[in-house]
Amino acid sequence: MKNEFAPRTLHVAAFAQSGGSHMGEERLARFERLMEEARGLGGETWVSYSVGGEIRQDAAGKDEPWLNLKAHTCLALECQRCMGPVDVLVEFDRSFRFVATEDLAAVEDEESEEDVLVLSKTFNLLELIEDELLMAMPLSPMHDACPQPVKMQVADAGFEDLMDEKPNPFAVLQKLKDKGLG
Repeated sequence: MKNEFAPRTLHVAAFAQSGGSHMGEERLARFERLMEEARGLGGETWVSYSVGGEIRQDAAGKDEPWLNLKAHTCLALECQRCMGPVDVLVEFDRSFRFVATEDLAAVEDEESEEDVLVLSKTFNLLELIEDELLMAMPLSPMHDACPQPVKMQVADAGFEDLMDEKPNPFAVLQKLKDKGLG
């Protein structure tokens, strides 16, 4: 019997039990939230991933399914210095332990160093990849050296001229005081 790999409906326990492994690619356009971050740019870019499943025994000797997942892509983000587009490599390499219920996952995720997820016969691996890539994105993407000089002014050229025309409010008060009105 041939095992088909379906990343949108992965039977995690069976995949881990068989020691399965898979490498794949999906177009960035298939990841809606990543496309939002990239401002709709780069839909033809590849998101490459590899996944391996295994069974590990916990401290009590009980078998637990694990997935080891790596993924990377290049996102066209907005440079926070020059506000122009900057291509950023986003990648992760993580392992996930699977448990039977949401309640158990919530408790064990708080207590353990590894990520704990709920076991499912139809687990969407691509959603997990998207979640992890979103978390791996830099908070402030920037060029190493911006292609255009960065403007370091917060006001336009006419701003200083306006400031020169306005009288200093303390000078006005001092004049009033000198005239005996203050």
